Formats: sequence, C-alpha cells, structure tokens
Amino acid sequence: MSRYPELAAKVDAFFSRVEVRHGADMQCRTGCSDCCHTRLTVTAVEAEAIRDEVASWPDDQRRALIANAAERVDVCAALDPAGRCLIYAARPIVCRSHGAPIRMHDKSLPVVQACFRNFTQRGPAAADPDCILDQTTLSAMVLAVDRDAGGDGSRIDLAELLASC
Repeated sequence: MSRYPELAAKVDAFFSRVEVRHGADMQCRTGCSDCCHTRLTVTAVEAEAIRDEVASWPDDQRRALIANAAERVDVCAALDPAGRCLIYAARPIVCRSHGAPIRMHDKSLPVVQACFRNFTQRGPAAADPDCILDQTTLSAMVLAVDRDAGGDGSRIDLAELLASC
C-alpha cells in the first residue's frame, strides 16, 4: 500500500499550520493561480493518485478535464480558465506546499523563499521555524514514497497524464 496519502496529509497539515500562524502574510486563495503558470511533472505515485481520483469521476467530468488539459499549453494542464485546480483533491505535493516559506539552496547557501504575493512585509525567513519547509527534505520524502510504491523517481508530464485519463 502506498504511503502517498500519508505524505499528502502531512504536507496539507503543514500548510494549514502556516496559514493559522501566518494567515495575514498569506494570499493563497481559490482563483489565485500565479504558481500554476508552468507545465508540471509528477512522480509515478502522484500520477497513480491522480488517476485514481479521476477514475472515480463521472464520464462528463473526465471528458471536460481531458479537453481542458488539451487547451492549456502555457499553464498547468489541471488549471481551468477561472484559475481553479480541477484535480485539487489529488493535486501533487508541489502544489500542496507552494506558497509556504521553503528553504532552498542557491549555490551553496540556504535561502528561504515563498510566493511573491506572500510574506511581503517581513519576508518568508521571518516565519516561525516550524513553518518553513525544507526543499531537500521534501524532495527526499517524495522520492522515497515514490520508490516505496514501485516508482523509479522519474517524472511524468501532467498534461500527458491527464490526456490519458
């Protein structure tokens, strides 16, 4: 059995903690989609969760998702024209964590970044230490869960995945 749902729940709980403590610094809302203006790839375990979610949908909803994915070239294939995620319940880990302060490495130095709309007054490094996500740790966890579920860490284009649903 995949541990992906457990990882997704932990990331969701982390994001909720950030919102509770730093809600005034967070602008993430339904329809805000600046972070979605990119093509995404997912791991095999994330793809499986997306396929399972979409398989539970009625045929007309699946067809609408496939049509939307075909039309969305410059943005995430799951983003509808109104800026909402069509696969929100099964969104990938990167989507679940985006917007929160995240520690990354720029060359050899760690830096804390967040969406340009968030933490504009004090900066993301001013967040509580347990409200800063470490990118290296998160990436290692996603890879471990993917490999534990039989994946090899390779990435799958989300648009291609959705087109095959």
